[in-house]
Amino acid sequence: MKNLKFFPFYALSVIPLPILYLLSDVMFVLVYYIIGYRKGVVNNNLKIAFQEKSDKEIKRIERSFYRHFCDMMVESIKTLTMGKRAVNKRIKIENEELITQLYQNNKSIVMYSAHMGNWEWNAFFPNFFQHKVTAFYQPLSNKYFDELMQLIRSRMGVLCVPSQKGYKTLMKLQQENKLTLNLIIGDQSPSAHPKASKYWTEFMHNKTAFLTGADVISHKSDYAVVYPQCTKIKRGVYETKFVLLDESPKSSEKFSLIEKYSKALEENINKQPALWLWSHNRWKLSA
Repeated sequence: MKNLKFFPFYALSVIPLPILYLLSDVMFVLVYYIIGYRKGVVNNNLKIAFQEKSDKEIKRIERSFYRHFCDMMVESIKTLTMGKRAVNKRIKIENEELITQLYQNNKSIVMYSAHMGNWEWNAFFPNFFQHKVTAFYQPLSNKYFDELMQLIRSRMGVLCVPSQKGYKTLMKLQQENKLTLNLIIGDQSPSAHPKASKYWTEFMHNKTAFLTGADVISHKSDYAVVYPQCTKIKRGVYETKFVLLDESPKSSEKFSLIEKYSKALEENINKQPALWLWSHNRWKLSA
């Protein structure tokens, strides 16, 4: 009964995905051509990241991004009612054995992820792995949508953890002898506050500030660190290949994981540029 308030989203979610994609096509026209949602930010980000590309190429990536963005919106709503069969049809894991091996080696994992592909569908990972899956998140100011996003993310068994309580939660689960796979998104732009923790490195041909939380947690916990490289095979079908960044980061240099992560993310973006969240103002800070 407590989820009755989300009935409109459940009603949309039971609609077959091919029909929802027709809604996505309508949304694309509305969002891209009529509203122009954050088009200035998207275009500026693309020009910063791909200085070698022509205006025509930038425009092509821009349109592809908005089409993917609208698809992702309806796919995320579909998460509310998708069954395991549908999940296995739409989520492909190229090297599941890497995660299995880490589990057998008694290793918990920091999955150093990004706003690539449909990151909300990472909520399906409990279907594939033995680890207890957690996801760090920033609570939304709107309580209704905050509860909706938690419902979407936790439906398959993901434990949603506010980022501020992240490390303490992981240590508590460790004390309970639970092996965890912990989703931490690392491509948000850090706060501009002078005291805010940030690390600068070369990314997409630009000096870029990165959050340090995932690096700090990984070094403290000595959890294996993996990047989930995402490929969109076709509409509604994604493949993940796990890239091992560091199996035992405790002995590695400080911020080495950010360096490895930024390179893995850059490679992922260059393969399919439209899959990254270009509407996020990634380069609002200057070194």
